[in-house]
Amino acid sequence: MPKLSATELKAKLKEIKLLALDVDGVLTDDSIYFGPDNFELKKFNISDGLFMVLAMRAGLEIAIVSRRYSKATESRMKDLGVKHVLQEHEDKVLMVKPLLEKLDLDYNQIAFVGNEIMDVSLVKKAGLGIAVADSATELIDSADFVTSQTGGNGAVRELLEYYFEAVAKDPKEFLR
Repeated sequence: MPKLSATELKAKLKEIKLLALDVDGVLTDDSIYFGPDNFELKKFNISDGLFMVLAMRAGLEIAIVSRRYSKATESRMKDLGVKHVLQEHEDKVLMVKPLLEKLDLDYNQIAFVGNEIMDVSLVKKAGLGIAVADSATELIDSADFVTSQTGGNGAVRELLEYYFEAVAKDPKEFLR
């Protein structure tokens, strides 16, 4: 499947109302630090988080869509002010359906960023399916766009910079 150019990506981003993000391998580098009693730590990219906050302030809805439940994810998203944290469901297409109904959106109005084979169905269903640079080959083949940055290393910021260009807003306007 031919990938969108930056210009085509920006045209698509103008129509997007919700950005749905996988966590492990998208907002993190796909690593988990595990300790006794299931204590878990994840490394999140600060610039990704900053641009998520700025995009939400600019009016973009953001949702986390993860098959795994993680307290670390819950804590980080609370810190960022992400209202829609969907975790622990096998089917990501079905996981986002109630949120779309709540927000009165359809799948064509969402962009989804993933990295792994379990993300293929939502990448295909979303109006804009995105893979991070180090994604599984099957996901890259299914995605409309592939970031130049890898998961946990600025891929989400890269996409949100395109979003700000698309909607002709300066992210600095949303700093507080």
